[in-house]
Amino acid sequence: MSSIPAPLLWTVILGLAVGSYALRFAFIGFMGGKPIAPWLMRHLRYTAVAIIPALVAPLVVWPAPTDGAPSLMHFAAAAATLAVGYLTRNVLYGLGAGGVSLLLLYLAA
Repeated sequence: MSSIPAPLLWTVILGLAVGSYALRFAFIGFMGGKPIAPWLMRHLRYTAVAIIPALVAPLVVWPAPTDGAPSLMHFAAAAATLAVGYLTRNVLYGLGAGGVSLLLLYLAA
């Protein structure tokens, strides 16, 4: 299945695990229990909001079902998600509206 030798693969996996733990511990472990500056808390509050568009944007611009070609159906669903999210100020309503609109557009096509 894979041409990568098993010892090399496990070495890379363990290295990534140690690196990921060290990166998280550097922030959480050393900062745990200490007060965080208000400007940093404000920036951290927006991290989750920034992650969702970063994950979804490539799927909208280069959707896999069309082999990476832009699709009006995906742009329309993204626009519905953005509009509902903006108008209701609720992420879950926006995500639901986007999912339902994509499903309806897919079924109508």
